[in-house]
Amino acid sequence: MSKTLQQLISAIATKSVVGNTQVEITSITCDSRQAAQGALFIAVKGVAVDAHRFIPDVVSQGAAAIVCEDLPAEMPENVTFVQVEDSHVALAVIASEWFDRPSEKLKLVGVTGTNGKTTTATLLYELTQMMGYKAGLLSTVQNIIDRKVIPAKQTTPDHIALNSLLHDMVVAGCDYAFMEVSSHACSQHRIDGLTFKGGIFTNLTRDHLDYHKTVENYIEAKKMFFDALPATAFALVNIDDKVGQVMVQNTKASKHTYSLRSIADFKAKVLEDRIDGTLLDINGKQLEVLFTGRFNAYNLLSVYGAATLLGFPEDELLVKMTMLKPVAGRFQTMRSPRGYTAIVDYAHTPDALVNVLNAINEVINGKAEVITVCGCGGDRDKGKRPIMAHEAVTRSHKVILTSDNPRTEDPDAILHDMQAGVDPELSSKVLTITDRRQAITTACMLAKPGDVVLVAGKGHEDYQEINGVKHHFDDREVLQDIFKTEKL
Repeated sequence: MSKTLQQLISAIATKSVVGNTQVEITSITCDSRQAAQGALFIAVKGVAVDAHRFIPDVVSQGAAAIVCEDLPAEMPENVTFVQVEDSHVALAVIASEWFDRPSEKLKLVGVTGTNGKTTTATLLYELTQMMGYKAGLLSTVQNIIDRKVIPAKQTTPDHIALNSLLHDMVVAGCDYAFMEVSSHACSQHRIDGLTFKGGIFTNLTRDHLDYHKTVENYIEAKKMFFDALPATAFALVNIDDKVGQVMVQNTKASKHTYSLRSIADFKAKVLEDRIDGTLLDINGKQLEVLFTGRFNAYNLLSVYGAATLLGFPEDELLVKMTMLKPVAGRFQTMRSPRGYTAIVDYAHTPDALVNVLNAINEVINGKAEVITVCGCGGDRDKGKRPIMAHEAVTRSHKVILTSDNPRTEDPDAILHDMQAGVDPELSSKVLTITDRRQAITTACMLAKPGDVVLVAGKGHEDYQEINGVKHHFDDREVLQDIFKTEKL
């Protein structure tokens, strides 16, 4: 593949251009190590590294052109330099142009919010496939092109990888694509240059403050997504969340709402809740689903609303929704041979943990005990650690605090931060076991028939990151190993 530099920069605002814009470009990259002969290198200023420092290296490697915010002191005549205001924005638009604007050839729907993104995007993908259409998925758990699964490295891929995946979806004949839109992706302009058919807002609670610093910044990052939606798109928001209406106050898209508590375009009621399913009423029609909890009722309602706005027949949608199954690591239920239930869930924010524990307590209704295993990740927002512990202890009969992904932090120091959130009068309910496998094993040993063991925080993840090294660790596999010993 090759394009002229002029083709690639035609849609971006340039401050200055030094050199020949008709030069042939054979590859694009923002990684200096990949800037080979004939490449266009986009120098972006990252959180940790400013790629402008690598411009001399890129020139020596044979790059044909460079897009940058700051022009270097030396500019060889055989290299074209394009100066822009924001390299992140330029990179997004150039990536879209390089892959022939793939998002314009798909009905692309983005899902943003603190919790529920993965479930909502994945269920929309599954539902669309059930309806007879080819679709693609970009999620925290995995990326899928029709039925081909590609491991996911981050919630929203980088600018180039994102457009490459969308291009592959077009080539595979996909009609629709559903993607999680993270706050990082918004603030880093990774989704700039994409054309969306719709956007969904799930909810907003404390998260990623290690990056955004304030809740206001976090809200503004999410809102950027809706601000950029075109008039041809729809914006579907949860109005039971106080930030819901804020998200769409400046959008050009058509506004639509969903709710469990208020008058809305799409309204649901939980009629009956069980550990393995729920009876729902959606816009006056009843359906049985294989999901538990009010938070999942919100997820399913947003799926129904978005699918309806995409033009799918409502009656057929409701039938297909009864066949949908929970996403891996999201309220994933496992039954012990000893008669207790284990639930693996990705809940790693205070609000997500509250949602899951409330759902469990509503189902068991005081007739059994809830034993929660949870921790907090290292090198992330420290402020939520005592909050997580407080919420777990308040809503559980027993809690075991343990390691999550400590990354480069001392696991015991993280647990010490969590312990600060435990009220002294509730401390007798809490055990602290640093080793996660031992913590899960202990929780299962404490469980009686009918009880529920919640293993929270890691969900679908099959690793534990300690001192910067990823070791294989899967909560679901640990539980299965424990169940095997219980059969003996």
